[in-house]
Parts: sequence; structure tokens; C-alpha cells
Amino acid sequence: MATFPVINLEKLNSAERSTTMDKINDACENWGFFQVLNHGIPHDFLDTVERLTKEHYKKCMEQRFKELVASKALEGLQAEVTDMDWESTFYIRHLPQSNVAEIPDLTDEYRNVMKEFAVKLENLAEELLDLFCENLGLEKGYLKKAFNGSKGPTFGTKVSNYPPCPTPDKIKGLRAHTDAGGIILLFQDPIVGGLQILKNGEWVDVPPMRHSFVINLGDQLEVISNGRYRSVEHRVMTQTQGSRMSIASFYNPGSDAIIYPAPALVENEAEEKKEWYPKFVFEDYMKLYAGMKFQAKEPRFEAMKATATA
Repeated sequence: MATFPVINLEKLNSAERSTTMDKINDACENWGFFQVLNHGIPHDFLDTVERLTKEHYKKCMEQRFKELVASKALEGLQAEVTDMDWESTFYIRHLPQSNVAEIPDLTDEYRNVMKEFAVKLENLAEELLDLFCENLGLEKGYLKKAFNGSKGPTFGTKVSNYPPCPTPDKIKGLRAHTDAGGIILLFQDPIVGGLQILKNGEWVDVPPMRHSFVINLGDQLEVISNGRYRSVEHRVMTQTQGSRMSIASFYNPGSDAIIYPAPALVENEAEEKKEWYPKFVFEDYMKLYAGMKFQAKEPRFEAMKATATA
């Protein structure tokens, strides 16, 4: 099996630009995931994000997890748990309006660092979207514009911890799914693994790598690229040792953005592929996704197509 793609973004500014762009394109077409190094976000800043996130979990989240999730999941456990995940999470909204000031229990330092983190991640997301445009033959800024809606994109961060689990064979950290939105940038634990993606029917480990970001594509990029780039099923496995930190930032279309395949990518397609992906309002897709997250994506696309036809 091919090794998980790791891309050094520094090489975009060198004689290896063309090769690096090819690697990004191959990752988007054949993996739906890749890992980036030398992305321009300072390592010491990322160390601070990691430290404050782990401190916050220990102080404010760990006991709550034991009371609300662990006791419920392990109570009378016989078979595999299929209706919940072994994770402790909170969510910060950045765009169109930030709610970081309203999140309880955050120290002032952590609050300010997460504000700065959001700005850096938003810039990285938009840089990557323009690289995708270049590879797809779309004009620069096309994907950002497609995401905009009337108020710009939506952008938020899910901060998760996956504590040690005594029964890793019985419960997933996070059940298998594709992501509904646009582009996802994951800053994950540098030591404790657990993230896996489905490739050619086999689960492949995404290796922990310090100071890197794991990038994955959501359903909306699959639609806009007319299936050339694909969202891919992934999951988090629980571990008996170590607590895994996961900070996933979702750069998504605005709620009223209208999503459809880029016309330039449809023109040359064979007839049977031209009409495969539907046209829809992103908010409508998210309402459907809420009840179908842990199911295959294809029925979601079919349901949106049926709605559009009706």
C-alpha cells in the first residue's frame, strides 16, 4: 500500500513547485487527505496551542467526560457501541461571527491564542483552495467565491480529546463518516495516533507528525470539482494508552451559498457524468447531513438531487 501523502509546502517556492503541485493533485484525487509541513505557522505557536488545549481538557473537561460519556458507554457493555463516540469536545465558531468570547471556562490566554489560531488557519485554508483551483484549471479565487454566500464562508473549530479507553474493540473514538463541508485542517496530537482513512476498502493509519496539519476534503469540494476530488470516509480508533488531542478547523460554505459543479469542469465530461452531482443550498445539505452523518454520502447527494428536481 502506498504511504500516506506528506507534502512540504516550502517547495512551492522552489524549482520543485511543479512536482509539489502534482503531489497535491494526486492526494486530492486518490486520497482525499494529505499532511502538510512547512505551512508558515510558527512551531512555537503550535506548541502553545497544544499546551493550552491539553491543560484546558485536564482542568475543565476530563471529569465531565468521565461522568457523561465514559460511565454511559461502559455501563453493562456487551456488544459494540454504535450510537455514540468516545470523545470530549467543544466547538468555537469564527465566521461569520466569532463566539470565542462566550465559550465558558477558557482562560484569557487560551481565548486569545485560539483567536490568532483561527486567523492563521483561515489564511492557510484559502491558500490551499487557490492551489486546488490551479490544479483543477479554475480561475484563482473560484473556490473561495463559491463558498461565500451572502456573508462569506462559515468557519469553526472543533476541539476534541480522545481519552484512553478500556474497551477499544467495543467503541470508536469517532465513527466512520465523510465531512459535509469544504476543506478541513486538522492539528492533531503529535504522539497518540488513532485517525484512519478508508482507501481501496482498507483502513489506513494517518501518522502523527509534530507541527503538521492533516488536510482533508469535504463533500462540497467533491461536488464543485464534479467528482474529480473526493471526500473520503475516516474514523478515530480508541487507544488503551494516552489521550489524543484533535483540533479540526472547518472552512465551509456560507449557509446560503449555492453549491454546484464548476461549469468549466462539466463541459468536457461524458453525458452520464454531467448530471451526477446536484445543485443545492449548503444549509439544506447540512440539515440532511445532521441525520445521515454516519451513513454513505451517495444517498445524501441523491436526496439533494431529488429535492432539486421536485
